[in-house]
Amino acid sequence: MPAIAFATYPALPLLAADEHPLIERLAELDIRGVPAVWDDPAVEWEKFDGVIIRSCWDYHLRFAEFFSWIARVERTGVPIWNAPATVRWNSRKTYLHDLSIGGIRTVPTLWLLADGGRGRTASVAAILADTGWEHVVIKPVLSASAHETWKVSRDEAHANAAVHDERMRALIRRDGVMVQPFVPEIESDGEWSLQFFGGTYSHAVIKRAKAGDFRVQREFGGTHESVTPAPSVLRQAERALRAAPGESLYARVDGVLIDGELVVTELELLEPSLFLDSDPEAPSRFAAAIASVLGNRR
Repeated sequence: MPAIAFATYPALPLLAADEHPLIERLAELDIRGVPAVWDDPAVEWEKFDGVIIRSCWDYHLRFAEFFSWIARVERTGVPIWNAPATVRWNSRKTYLHDLSIGGIRTVPTLWLLADGGRGRTASVAAILADTGWEHVVIKPVLSASAHETWKVSRDEAHANAAVHDERMRALIRRDGVMVQPFVPEIESDGEWSLQFFGGTYSHAVIKRAKAGDFRVQREFGGTHESVTPAPSVLRQAERALRAAPGESLYARVDGVLIDGELVVTELELLEPSLFLDSDPEAPSRFAAAIASVLGNRR
């Protein structure tokens, strides 16, 4: 029986709860799914038939160490999904720039990178004045789950300039920052997440922030509900996925609908929650995609 390691992190040694049915569906296909903490020195990765990166939700805090681990697994010859080249590309949010120059509609973004010349004197108030944006969302280029992400209005940027500017400059010095206009549709309508397995659409949810917040992640009180995307929205998500390098075993396309068009906010190919609890057939679809890639290697 082939064995697949599902890489996770110390806070979730048995994987997220919604992935437990996936292990059961794999067993029905005679595939053994084994949760394995990525930084556990006792794990013998070379004994697996493949490694699937799942709930490694600390990678952005231990970036160099995490990608050193990936390189070590690569050297064993054991395949990793998604592919290391894909997750390296996707690990920095500058991939959104690649999507935009490839014709995918994304949220307008001002990039302030660590090796640029503007970081030392960057001012949130000046950015708001120059762009004409009323509110901005500031987030690190290297981030996950809204880590170090905050929203600032014009009035706040002026009233607390020193606080916001130093916070932003510190992040620029570390890894770089992205500044985007706040998209009110996220607050009013929610953010779409469309899941794909083996490049094929599986299911979708809308994520909503709790009252008074703009972050839709569950750890900040966000909720989600199952939805069925219109054919045009699905086509736009598929186009965004095709713009990524290589093929993906799993993918999540996030976006907001503006005038009926999907504006991509994230293309998640590294360790996204896949909302397997939102569709009873989703674990079976994911399991079938895993069985397919295993079969292609035999």
